[in-house]
Order: sequence, then C-alpha cells, then structure tokens
Amino acid sequence: MYFELVRPNCAGIDLGSRNHYVAPPSNSADPSVRMFGCFTRDLIEMGVWLLSLGTEDVAMEATGVYWIPVYEALSSLGLKVALIDGRAAKALPGRKTDVQDCQWIRELHAYGLVKPCMVPEGKVLALRSYWRQRQRLVAQRAEQIQLMQKALEQMNIQLHKVLTDICGVSGQAILRAIVAGERDPKVLAELVQKSVKAKRSEICKALEGSWAEHHVFALSQALATFDFYGQSILECDARIDAAIAALSGGEPAGPKPGTPRKNQLSVKATDGLIASLGVDPTQIDGIQESTAITLLSEFGTDL
Repeated sequence: MYFELVRPNCAGIDLGSRNHYVAPPSNSADPSVRMFGCFTRDLIEMGVWLLSLGTEDVAMEATGVYWIPVYEALSSLGLKVALIDGRAAKALPGRKTDVQDCQWIRELHAYGLVKPCMVPEGKVLALRSYWRQRQRLVAQRAEQIQLMQKALEQMNIQLHKVLTDICGVSGQAILRAIVAGERDPKVLAELVQKSVKAKRSEICKALEGSWAEHHVFALSQALATFDFYGQSILECDARIDAAIAALSGGEPAGPKPGTPRKNQLSVKATDGLIASLGVDPTQIDGIQESTAITLLSEFGTDL
C-alpha cells in the first residue's frame, strides 16, 4: 500500500522528563537524531536547529505535562507543532521498537497517519488552565468533607442522619461550634435552620457522642482545610470570570449575589459565555453554566 508524503519537512520529538530526542526531516542536511535537555535555553536551541534544517512541522506525543514547555517554545519560534495522542500512535500497525520513537512519530505525522490533538489558542488555554484547576480544587475539598464525616463517625456524632448535607448552612454552624468547644447537644441543635425537617429531639440524639480530643482535632484540621480550598475556589472563579471576559473583549461580570450553592460558580459567567460564543448554550436542555464553560475551555469559541 502506498502512502502519500504530506509533510516532507516534518520533524518528530520523543519527550522525556530530562531529555528530548529529536528526529529532523529525513530529507534535511543533517538527518541524524539529536538529544536536547529540558531547560529553556535547550528548547530554544532545539527550535533554532530545526529551523536551520528547513523544518516546517513538528510532531510529538502528549506526554504528561512535558509537552507544554516544548510546545510553547517551538511555537514562539514560528514552527507548526502538532500534538499527537500516544494511544493513536500505538494503535497503528508496525513495529515501533525497530526505530527510535522520535523517528516513528515523525514518519506517522509526515504521512498523515495520525490526527493532531486540538490545542486552543492562548486566551482559551488560560481559561482551560483555570477551569481545570478549579475542578481539582473541588475534588480536593470533597475529600475534606469525607474526613469530617469520618471524624464525626468516630465520635459517634450521627449528624448526617438528620441533615442531608453536613456542609450546608446548619451543618457548617454545628461543625464550627464543635471545633470552638461547644458540646451541649441542645445548644448545638439550636443552630439548625427552621427549614430542616428533622425534629429537634432527633437532632439532639444525633449530637450525643464521645468527643474524644484527637477526633475533634482531626475534625478541626479537615474543616480548616475545607475553608482553605473554598477560598482558593473563589480566587479561581475570579480568574475564570476575567478569562471569559478577555475572550469577548468585555469586562468581568463580578460575583453573583448571595452565597453560591455547593460547587456552583460564585461569578456571573453566563453573559460572558454568550458574548464569547455568540449564543446562549445554557438554553440547550442539559447544558448548565459549568458544562458550557467546559465546552468553551476545551474547544474554544468556534463550537
């Protein structure tokens, strides 16, 4: 079977944590594989060398986060860089071990056998970074809720059986009172909002426990960490608001009135989404504000 050579001036890079192996275009004056370090000056030297050999396209696998500095350095020098999914390369027939990885990547891209991954432009890439960071923070905060629940269980405080959410308004008030030193179940039960359906007598029974000091300490540590992640999420929200505004050339919308529920955004992002995309994606059934931001951050403004 004959494959057409679609990128004759293509190079391939095998990324590593310490060194990068580069295969220049096979028709270049210096076709031998070279190794470069991972420092910034090494990446610039790599790009200058490839340009001197007439390289136009560069392909590399999306390996962890190692590709990001290389991608940015080579792109800044004017090279067209393609990011390849390693799973797609492995799925192709052929014995990869017969050649060095960088040469294999070069050949695959030169003959158009793999489709490059989408890497959004700078402003969208910034939004993606903030949004993914927020998602990590939300997951890490959820771990602290589990640790608080564990500490309560060890003290036989059955708060979760009378409150649907121990981190809601009532739950937070009780947890903070416990950490502050309150132990009287009746006093703690008075902190519960009137809208809670559970009877006060049931709540008092749920708040009778052993109050072991080491378990209270674990609870206080988890609560403090929960608060830290909550503040970090608010800071992320402000950055996300500014990043969405930058896509449309507008101004940040600012915070929403009131306290956001659970993991909801604390900023008014919908107007910025509409301005960036030209449509309101939240009008589609099943597409909420957070889903729309995910789409924007992963695919850019041209959906």
